[in-house]
Amino acid sequence: MNKEFLKIYIKKLKYFRYSEHTITSYTHYVMKFLEKTGKYHQHITAGDFQNYLDSFKFTSISQQNQVISAIKFLYEKVLNKKYAKIDFTRPRKEFRQPKIIDYNMVSAKIGKIKNLKHKAILAIPFTTGLRVSEVLNLRIKDIDSNRMIINVYQGKGKKDRIVPLSIELLALLRNYFKQFKPKEYLFNGQFRNKYSPASCNSIIKKYIEKAATMHILRHTYLTYLADHNIALKTIQDIAGHKNSKTTEIYIHLSTATLKTVPTPSLSA
Repeated sequence: MNKEFLKIYIKKLKYFRYSEHTITSYTHYVMKFLEKTGKYHQHITAGDFQNYLDSFKFTSISQQNQVISAIKFLYEKVLNKKYAKIDFTRPRKEFRQPKIIDYNMVSAKIGKIKNLKHKAILAIPFTTGLRVSEVLNLRIKDIDSNRMIINVYQGKGKKDRIVPLSIELLALLRNYFKQFKPKEYLFNGQFRNKYSPASCNSIIKKYIEKAATMHILRHTYLTYLADHNIALKTIQDIAGHKNSKTTEIYIHLSTATLKTVPTPSLSA
């Protein structure tokens, strides 16, 4: 019975246009919730919801937010509970400074990669700031060589935007296309229509450094823009940030900005 109910939950998430990744994550936590209660959805009480949240051993603030969101969606949107009898209070946000890598070092390492597919997969976020999901969702038609831009459709937050396309990246993508001849998506997996994020992270660990992830390339690029005094609004638009405060992080990371800060001289 709950299997059918899970289908309804997933259908509702799709109706509200949640991403595939979010749907998978939310469904996992709701399935665990239903297994723990051992009840059909019609018999679940507010107390069952509260007990699940209170007893969950969260491993991170990110996971805690995901679990709360998944359960809250079930309570309000699927079961249509109108009165908040559950404490859905979220944890205080923690600030972690994004990790970046030396731009020149990354550029040199990507330049030495012989495999054109691997080289292109790393070069795109490094020179455009795209998220890994956006890289994997790129279609051949999204590369506009006439306007020298890449069209990003339905990125995070379901927002469309454009990012600049450099001459060097265009040349690399053309060479890649000639060799691999992708069909619809720019990067086709061996057994699936698209490459996976896990495959991409394996690539960056192989060529850049073992502790690196694809998102570091995005952070590095956005910090590079800040280092070169690109306007905050422009960086925000390229990054696809809803709030400028998110973009301001990269201004703080910019060494160019730090170098303008005066420091007192030391007496001999």
